[in-house]
Amino acid sequence: MTKPAPARVHTAQDTTVDLLVIGSGTGMAAALAAAELGSSVLIVEKTAYVGGSTARSGGAFWIPNNPVLQKAGAPDSPARATAYVDAVVGGTSPRARWETFLAHGSAAVEMLLRMTPMRFLWDREYSDYQPEQPGGSAMGRSCECVPFNANQLGSERSRLRGGTMEAPLPMPVTGKDYRWLNLMAKVPAKGLSTAAARAVQGIGGLALRRNYVAGGQALAAGLYAGVLRAGIPVWTETSLVRLITEEERVTGAVLEQDGRKVTVTARQGVVLAAGGFDHDMAMRHKHQSASLENWSFGSEGNTGDAIKAAAELGAGTALMDQSWWFPAVAPLPGGAPAVMLAERSLPGSFIVDDAGRRFTNEAQDYMSFGQRVLERERQGDPVGTMWMVFDQEYRNSYLLAGSLYPRSPLPAAWYEAGIAAKAGSLPELARSIGVPEEAFTATAARFNELSAAGVDEDFHRGASAYDRYYGDPTVRPNPNLRPLSGKTFYAVKLVLSDLGTCGGLTADERGRVRFEDGSPVEGLYAIGNTAANVFGKSYPGAGATIGQGLVYGYVVAHDAAGRLTAAA
Repeated sequence: MTKPAPARVHTAQDTTVDLLVIGSGTGMAAALAAAELGSSVLIVEKTAYVGGSTARSGGAFWIPNNPVLQKAGAPDSPARATAYVDAVVGGTSPRARWETFLAHGSAAVEMLLRMTPMRFLWDREYSDYQPEQPGGSAMGRSCECVPFNANQLGSERSRLRGGTMEAPLPMPVTGKDYRWLNLMAKVPAKGLSTAAARAVQGIGGLALRRNYVAGGQALAAGLYAGVLRAGIPVWTETSLVRLITEEERVTGAVLEQDGRKVTVTARQGVVLAAGGFDHDMAMRHKHQSASLENWSFGSEGNTGDAIKAAAELGAGTALMDQSWWFPAVAPLPGGAPAVMLAERSLPGSFIVDDAGRRFTNEAQDYMSFGQRVLERERQGDPVGTMWMVFDQEYRNSYLLAGSLYPRSPLPAAWYEAGIAAKAGSLPELARSIGVPEEAFTATAARFNELSAAGVDEDFHRGASAYDRYYGDPTVRPNPNLRPLSGKTFYAVKLVLSDLGTCGGLTADERGRVRFEDGSPVEGLYAIGNTAANVFGKSYPGAGATIGQGLVYGYVVAHDAAGRLTAAA
């Protein structure tokens, strides 16, 4: 049963502010930075809930050399960060864009520490996604909010957008915790102690009238708490209709709430932070692939409205073929895909295409995985239906789809819907999922041979520190590889989902939207997934999408107020 939408607090009306922010995800960072400078700010949110895709995410942010990393003693430096981003971006994004991100990252984090009740931790050992590149870090640069008491939001708690995964008990599970909870059956000492600590915090917190949340929920709640503390209004259920210009400068916007249009004048400018075009399938089919389904994990309000409004003014776009791709368990009829993260990396499993063959390193970062799938399609050799294959030992050892505990059976509904199969032999499994038996059994034999040796000569699974982060440390010599064995085998159908699109409006190093000829659209800014990815076609580390939204929120607020200076 769908719970009713929370009551709206503010009624839209004609008004004037310094800065108008469209979108309540990382757009809240722009609003907080502006408020700290003394600017009057208004946030507008299309849906009934605050938090955008940020609230639905894992909540990590990737901002190199920030104060949290420095305090924790992380091995990082401006020179190493610059070398790494230069290597992974590879010219697919303007250098000035990512240099500004690096230059202002620390200041952005310091602003959040001043303007919100949040505190952050370093996800130590959560490797960069390409740690072998110059400047890369196997120790990682990702940070996240410590579990946050969402009751600090008071009556506004009901307006916080929910997450993508809910624990069966009130347990605020951080990204650091997830790794060990997933390995509870294999590393019980660490897994059980982690589970106990989080259960005590969650259940004990309720006794103290505290509702602890973690991940994207914690980050969004912390940002929202700062917004409320700063007295920044958030108009929910309010859509962007069009931007207003005067003498080639954006001076505000026409908005709509309950079918009634109002005009908001913005003296300093308008910030477009409304996400990408995750759920506009016409745009996705045009720019990305006609084979895509509406399976994005992005907020349902992300339909490209802000991108379209700026494009009507002649703004340019870039990287429209790119998304934060995310393979997931296929949905039940009428349902949504199930999140999977560590599953692809764990030993005793492999993934095949509809020809029954492996086609990539299963343990690589999820964006690169999706890019490989679409690359095959563009080459005229589509992957087709994907299946993750595993044995009974795998099922006994690890979480699956975020909610199926080790040893628990796969849901009967999965078998009935044809998204799972079970068999007593690999040839039988091949027949059950409709892939060529000979090719499939040859693939399994080859995988078992490579796994026994501990070296994936075909796709290099386990060669990267990132692969190994989500591996099983009890399996040697390669924590990502183990031959499949036993008398029971499974296959689960996968689909290509995403965390949101990451192509959008072209913007300069100050976050200003650019016309197609490259000149700036004065008074108009774009951040987060509304703007083309700061990192081009790459995903440098966990939380890079949120990281760039937070940092450029800080940058555009300072630029709009005439206060942007070169970082020290």
